Amino acid sequence: MRILYALLLLAGVSLIVGCQNSEDNTMVLLDEKVKEINVSKSGGIGDMNQDIIFSFNDEQAIEVFEKAIQTAVKQQSDSTETTPDYDVMVEYEEGLPTHAIHLWLGEEGEKSTLMYMVGEGETYLTSSKVTNQLRELMLQ
Repeated sequence: MRILYALLLLAGVSLIVGCQNSEDNTMVLLDEKVKEINVSKSGGIGDMNQDIIFSFNDEQAIEVFEKAIQTAVKQQSDSTETTPDYDVMVEYEEGLPTHAIHLWLGEEGEKSTLMYMVGEGETYLTSSKVTNQLRELMLQ
């Protein structure tokens, strides 16, 4: 019986550690409904440009941005040596705080780089497929 309890405890701990590791390696959004995604040309790291050039409030566009953010994986990127291409502001319903994210938009077939405006400076890379979807939205 002790062996069974020990195995169950080990499995539980493994599951918790595994979930924490994947959560630490990807970007997160609040578990709230996103109302709108606003995008502006970036003025530089640590600064959020309020002059919006794109505003997305349709479900499909919001899903593309949510997927880009939530599936981006923490990896070192050389992109941060340059000014971000865009500032992305994720606006939630109910007046919740805005998520401010810098975006270095990759070329077609390349990965893009995301970084929280406020944070430790960690960078997150999207897949090339997600980059292509972002490019379709923003470069029409």
